[in-house]
Amino acid sequence: MLRLRKIIITHFKNYGLSSFEFTKNVVGICGLNGMGKTNLLDAVYYSCFTKSYFTNTDSLNINFEKDGFRLESDFENNAGSQKIICINRGSGKKEFSINEVQYEKLAKHIGVLPAVIIAPDDVEIIIGGSEGRRRYLDSVICQLDVEYLQQLIIYNKVLLQRNSLLKRFAEQGKTDYELLEVINNQLIVPAQFIFEKRMIFTQKLIPLIEDFYQKIADNNEQVNFVYTSKLQIESFKEILKQSFEKDRIIQRTAEGIHKDDIHFSLNGQLFKSIASQGQRKSLLFALKLAQYQLLKNYKSYSPILLLDDVFEKLDEKRMNRLLHWVCNENGGQVFITDTHKQRLENIFEQLNIDGQIIEL
Repeated sequence: MLRLRKIIITHFKNYGLSSFEFTKNVVGICGLNGMGKTNLLDAVYYSCFTKSYFTNTDSLNINFEKDGFRLESDFENNAGSQKIICINRGSGKKEFSINEVQYEKLAKHIGVLPAVIIAPDDVEIIIGGSEGRRRYLDSVICQLDVEYLQQLIIYNKVLLQRNSLLKRFAEQGKTDYELLEVINNQLIVPAQFIFEKRMIFTQKLIPLIEDFYQKIADNNEQVNFVYTSKLQIESFKEILKQSFEKDRIIQRTAEGIHKDDIHFSLNGQLFKSIASQGQRKSLLFALKLAQYQLLKNYKSYSPILLLDDVFEKLDEKRMNRLLHWVCNENGGQVFITDTHKQRLENIFEQLNIDGQIIEL
């Protein structure tokens, strides 16, 4: 069991000081655009992940003309009450604690309170560049494997060092091959670990994604999901060796697990080239619900699900199938934003959902 009972928001985004109590498993959040529906979901997400879903720059999460923000969230899980406090003072190190014990490393919190969010711009996972697809995959694995996140942090840190080194070689007009070999070796170990974990977890995700697509789309279309990495063909050591001349010219590391991708196909053709808006939306929800189900399988309880503006993304038939599965079959806590209170009430009534509606 995982439930959020209460959250107190201070100077986070458009909020001054606000407190919300959540009394039901299904919570509808309604209000006009600009009232803070998405920001409330993001505050919940922040409490689970120590960061915003919508921006990488923490200063953008601080209310206008304020010096910082504070989030206090009261969760409950199988281990009992979990009080999360985040304090951002606008400069310096962010403070994050659980039950009044401060984390030395924020990464330790990832996976403690598993959550999945579906937001309007997530369609970029399907139609955008590979970075969004890697982020999707990493967000699944990081909540299930503590070591994976640590290795990802190490890889990205060493990758920056290697890129800086390549720039320095270009500026100096000479290459320190011994130093490059040391950095390469430091990059190879986490890369191999990450690659192997991605291979394992994509094999677990694929059947879930295909099954959810069928449930949401309610047709016989065949969707396929393939994870691709150059490490499937040869060792990373050999890859780095072969790409060095290119790396030297462009002054950055051209190949590696930071270039891995996921390819989707529909009835044997490239998905994003032929898929309709409805098919893209169905695949997006299938990806996210597969993530949700995999987390549930590993944790033995449902993660928190945050649905931002989903009514604008799916037709009523698909929406009813989605919410029936999420709300009635899983028993997890769900937060849904919408601009129309009546629409939320109608959906709750149609699906016999005992939900709570919060008006902003």
